[in-house]
Amino acid sequence: MSNYAHPEVLVDTQWVADHLNDSKVRLVEVDVDTTAYDSGHAPGAVGWNWKKDTQQPIRRDIPDKAAWEALLSRSGIANDTTVIFYGDNNNWFATFAFWLTKIYGHADSRIMNGGRKKWVDEGRPLTTEVPAIAPTTYQAKDPDWSIRALRDLVNDYIGKANCALVDVRSPQEYSGELLAPENLPQEGAQRGGHIPGAVNIPWSMAVRDDGTFKLADELQALYGGKGITADKETIAYCRIGERSSHTWFVLKYLLGYPKVRNYDGSWTEWGSLIGVPIEK
Repeated sequence: MSNYAHPEVLVDTQWVADHLNDSKVRLVEVDVDTTAYDSGHAPGAVGWNWKKDTQQPIRRDIPDKAAWEALLSRSGIANDTTVIFYGDNNNWFATFAFWLTKIYGHADSRIMNGGRKKWVDEGRPLTTEVPAIAPTTYQAKDPDWSIRALRDLVNDYIGKANCALVDVRSPQEYSGELLAPENLPQEGAQRGGHIPGAVNIPWSMAVRDDGTFKLADELQALYGGKGITADKETIAYCRIGERSSHTWFVLKYLLGYPKVRNYDGSWTEWGSLIGVPIEK
């Protein structure tokens, strides 16, 4: 598919339509708008609430191994299930959920190219019926922390020639004018700006108007043209980690960069830390 490094992690809407009744496939919708699933979703799709299912809100962390196993078990996902994620906002939280599956070692997870927008725009079937799910007994692997960045590692990357930081937020957030996207609450950080040395490549530059990812050569020109190359160790960040998971997915799976991490603490954490540098 379009000369991507790992085309197997993408499926198109027709593939999903053809596999709606496949017992080996589980479709999972994860939206920014947590009410979208209830208003209508692809038949058979399970809905995950990003605020409750893809994080531990009290600790502000990702689900631990036990919570992750419980989520996948009640979602009818077995270790050999092909899991297809999709969602609104061009798959922001779909890629975040995909990232979590790779932390916990799920073998076959994929993204529906174009997400909820493309499915709806094409007039594909929607239902408000919540599927009846037979629970499984999912067993996650020990977490792979090589694809996650914590704040101390981010601090270590600053100023190193072989390391790169990609700020995938809007130019207004990068400059410090805004603390959050214009359509989302202004909350989560004490200061505006960006991590020193970070390059601003908004996540949206990686997708077309229909929500699908741009071709590999277009993506290579976009990131490589701003110094984000495969030979560097790269960390992507945004405000809370979901937009940066989208860029992480592009760099690691579509372009095949070997050392890419998602900093899910992102600006909500960095912009409130005492003693760390920022630029405006």
